[in-house]
Formats: sequence, C-alpha cells, structure tokens
Amino acid sequence: MHYIHSNDIIQPTVGRMVVEAPYVAEHRKAGQFIILLVDEFGERLPLTIADADKEKGTITLIYQIVGTTTAKLAAMKAGESLYGIAGPLGHPTEIKKYGTVACVGGGIGIAPLHPISKAMKEAGNRVINILGARTENLFILEKEMTAIGDECAICTDDGSKGEKGFVTNVLSGFMAKEKIDLVVAIGPIPMMKAVSELTKKDGIHTFVSLNSVMIDGTGMCGGCRVTVGGETKFTCVDGPEFDGHLVDFDSLGKRLNTYREEETESYEQYKHKCRLDGVEIK
Repeated sequence: MHYIHSNDIIQPTVGRMVVEAPYVAEHRKAGQFIILLVDEFGERLPLTIADADKEKGTITLIYQIVGTTTAKLAAMKAGESLYGIAGPLGHPTEIKKYGTVACVGGGIGIAPLHPISKAMKEAGNRVINILGARTENLFILEKEMTAIGDECAICTDDGSKGEKGFVTNVLSGFMAKEKIDLVVAIGPIPMMKAVSELTKKDGIHTFVSLNSVMIDGTGMCGGCRVTVGGETKFTCVDGPEFDGHLVDFDSLGKRLNTYREEETESYEQYKHKCRLDGVEIK
C-alpha cells in the first residue's frame, strides 16, 4: 500500500498526486515510468514519474482524467493509499552533453518531459523548452519548466496562452536561428509525428516517448507493439523512448484506438454508478 501525501486537480482534467514510493524515488531515472493499481480490482495504469524526492521517499505523478481508472485516481484523497506501485520501469533517457537540446512537450506530455529537461540541463546542455497545448486550460508546469531551461517558449492552438500555433512552428523558428543538436518530443501522437518529420529534414536526432500505448508494462500482453525501423518493438520493455525518425506513427495511431469502445463503455458505467451513489465525479 502506498500512502497518498496529496492529490490536487491542477487543471479541469489534470491531477497531480504525491505518493509514497521510497524504492522508486531512490532508483528512478529521467524517462522511466511506474505501473499503479488504484485498488485490487483496478486496471494497470502506466504513468511517467514527473518528479521524485529521495529524502521524503515520494514520487509525483501527473495524470489526465480521461477514463475510469484516472477518474478513480482523481477521487482519492490525502491519507488514503494506492493498492500497488511497480517500478521504476523502462529504459531511462540517454542523458549526456549534446550541446543544445530542444525539449518539446504537448499537453500532458509536459509532465514526463520535466525530469528529462532537468537532467539535460544538469548534464551541461543548453536547454530550450517548447511547451504547447490545445488551450490554456490544458497547460501545465509552466513555472517549473521555465525555471529549468535557458529559454522557454509557450504556444496554444487557439492562442489563449502564449503564441498562437503549434509547437512545430516554434521549433522551426529556433532551428532557423541556431543549431539544435537533439530534440526530445513527448505528447500526442500527431504532435510527435509532426516534430519528427520536421527534424528529419535537417537530420536532427529526435527522441519520442510512447508510454501512452502501454497496458501491462512488462512485455507480457503485447498491447504496446510498435514498429520502429521496420522491426516490432514493445514500448514497455524496449522503450518507452525511440528514435522518432524510425517510428511508424500511422500504425501506432491505429493501435491507440484498439480499445476505445471498451474504454468508453467502462467510463460511462462508472459515471452512472457514481450518479446513483451520489458521488461527485471530478
């Protein structure tokens, strides 16, 4: 059981939880993730570790409320406990001195980008953080990411915060005026695809994180299969990061929709039960 220190809604559909997990806090590295169980009947939920405090033995998880399990997670209170946490899992990001690193985050993808950006800066790189979201209400960690990087550029699709436009427009602007040695992109599949297509033209090595397609997190279920460079890989055990220029994003996008109907049905049933029980859904 893992004691919850805090659990706050930081945007209308985004929550931030600080939970006790001493082993994970001690051993995690940038880019790794955990699998959690809300209760003994729940599904396995993969979440990237947004931050950790070794002294307190806690980790910070940021999640988007999009289905049954994340809705249950949002309803939990400080003082309660998660049923289980497994981790740290996955290969950590390759952190070294590259030169100038552009860290590009979209929406909830800004959360897993946070420890990577921090580690890249600590390794002596010049770090440019480019952060985007569809609208202001989906924007997270602006203060934290601004404090880490040498520069921080913000944009939203609708112009409600920062520059109006996409992260690719902002990245293209930086590429035009200075040499970028590495790009790390984390966010929605279309965003990572667009960033990878942009950087491929100039031969800029690009990492993307594909943790959103995972189910069990141990390589047993095969649900996170992805084609990279013509070969089948498992995101959870071979990743979660891959060379963005080699990922088949089209097949990946189709795989993300595999269980869409079942997920929607489960969430509707959960919301119906909450209404019958008089429980508020966040």
